[in-house]
Amino acid sequence: MMGQRPPEATLRPSSQAASAMIGQAALAQVTRQVDAVVQPVLDQSTLIRGIELQNAGQVDEAAALFRAYLQAYPYDGVATYSLAVILMQRGEGAAVTAMLAEAVAKTPGFAPLWMAYGTVLQGAARSADALTAYGNALMLNPQYPEALINSGVLLREAHRHIEALDRFQRVLAFKPDNETALGNCGIILTEFKRSEEAVAMFQRLLKVNPRYDWGLGLLAYERLHACDWTDFEANASQMVEGIKARQRTCKSLPLMAFSDDVAAHQISAQLFATRFPASKTPLWTGQRYRHKKIRLAYVSPDLREHPVGHLMAGIFEHHDKSRFETIAISLGIDDGSRLRGRMLVSFDKFIDARMMSSREIATLMREMEIDIAVDLAGYTADSRTDVFAHRPVPVQVNFLGYPGTLGTSFMDYIIADRYVIPAEHQQYYNEKVVYLPDAYLPTDAGLQIADHTPSRQECGLPDEGVVFCSFSHDYKISPPLFDIWMRLLAQVPGSVLWLMSRSEGSQRNLRAEAAKRGVDASRLIFAGRVPRVEDHLARYRQADIFLDTHPYNAHTTSADALMAGLPVVTYMGGAFPARVAASLLHAIGMPELVADSAAGYEALALHLARHPEELSALKAKLASHRHTHALFDTDRFCQNLESVYVSMWRQAELGDARDALSHA
Repeated sequence: MMGQRPPEATLRPSSQAASAMIGQAALAQVTRQVDAVVQPVLDQSTLIRGIELQNAGQVDEAAALFRAYLQAYPYDGVATYSLAVILMQRGEGAAVTAMLAEAVAKTPGFAPLWMAYGTVLQGAARSADALTAYGNALMLNPQYPEALINSGVLLREAHRHIEALDRFQRVLAFKPDNETALGNCGIILTEFKRSEEAVAMFQRLLKVNPRYDWGLGLLAYERLHACDWTDFEANASQMVEGIKARQRTCKSLPLMAFSDDVAAHQISAQLFATRFPASKTPLWTGQRYRHKKIRLAYVSPDLREHPVGHLMAGIFEHHDKSRFETIAISLGIDDGSRLRGRMLVSFDKFIDARMMSSREIATLMREMEIDIAVDLAGYTADSRTDVFAHRPVPVQVNFLGYPGTLGTSFMDYIIADRYVIPAEHQQYYNEKVVYLPDAYLPTDAGLQIADHTPSRQECGLPDEGVVFCSFSHDYKISPPLFDIWMRLLAQVPGSVLWLMSRSEGSQRNLRAEAAKRGVDASRLIFAGRVPRVEDHLARYRQADIFLDTHPYNAHTTSADALMAGLPVVTYMGGAFPARVAASLLHAIGMPELVADSAAGYEALALHLARHPEELSALKAKLASHRHTHALFDTDRFCQNLESVYVSMWRQAELGDARDALSHA
């Protein structure tokens, strides 16, 4: 569910980019390039002078010289390329695209022209054409680093990850210190779950450039995925201090696993949001629609077998179709799952937009006259924040998929509850905070837990003893938290810790960490994956206490445990992701399971493990409350959510989407 920093292209249309891509080394090299592509002339000094001016930042004077030179020598590769870079810098996309299309046809043997053409095509979201142009550049120069990197980015975006990795590795073969290739290689390796190789790549990257944007976070976060806690405390402190100094030390999403400092979360999000500047030409400019129903769009890459998909499926099905026309804008894969099938029939319109550019998606939403668009992804994997930067609709909402502010100026609202965002925290959210009366997290009450409960033996658990359970992702397990868990095992004889580790490497590291703390590593039991969520939920019945993670709580997983009747012990932290389990427990009427400190959390878990009669009473209470309290009442949640949407729509009709909805 967590997103990584996307691979970066070398799309820098500036005089510096011209120097880098055409060859900054020496004017003698430029002269050789000129000789190779145009007939010898007496005024080559004109072209060389233009390049000198361009590299000095005097682009207007340089452009004039290039234009004059091209009057005498049309389609000259060097002059055309150099002028193209200046036009890209000025944002004259249409002009430079037309110029380069003609130039590559007339001078097809000059690789930088194909590179420049690929760059403008990539900027215009013409990915297939851009890949062809980069391919032509690489046929002429197989070691063209910018063409390899940019085409690698496009291949990755097309989910052609193996080919993308090959492009970045080819750069490193002849430029082993290329920062962009190192960063992109590392990111793709994380997607392949090749953590050790990714960590090594990020270490190389930071050795080359210790201040590489988000680099420290990339390294520390990938280590966390492998339960490798090398320098955990030092890195966490350095990242938070750096963020507060407005340095790009860590993206906001990984930061949530290291710190529950809500102010740092906002600053990190604001820094990352600079990648998505609000469009100077918004698509929606105040038009008033007159629809019989509110047109409500959900934008997400996770309309499939995914935690967000599981949480929202029941909501999609419960929407009042007499009041709302619902539209899905699907950004992710079609996994052919049962869950995907439910969604396909629950929406009035289901648009598979995966192969569309962000601008095309935004334009389509404007043409469809969407009233409210809900971003269910935020800064997670395969999201498209830039769709919303184009302002395609009157009301734009941040909800569910990302537990924090996006730090932008163009998201109008964030939907929350008073536990995850208390009133005093509203200052740390760029969006206007809108409250649901119960928990902000939806659930699917229609989901049926399998009747068959696997035996302890089938689950790999001992026949006797307390089973502490935590089925959260590996990256949510921190050393201070693990210390508590090991102390619990030490104080509760015969107990075990039941985990859901995703890799052999992380399991190996966790066992080693247990041994370091004097706990027999065999007391860590790792659950395997099962195909059906109904069967997965049934396994919870064999656990005794669910131990929440901190500072990034179990979100969907906490809801799963509570649905299965398993008490969740948590403690409320300072930022949204550290307060979710507390929100869920209040919504199901079990506030006694919420501690206010790490010490209180440990004491509560230990007390329950030692008092099985109290634990039994809590399980009975939880089973009863499931049918009487708000948490698993999907219809009630949907009605409350629709009331919020109606209020947003009405205020947008009044002309103020940002300030008209009351905080009350």
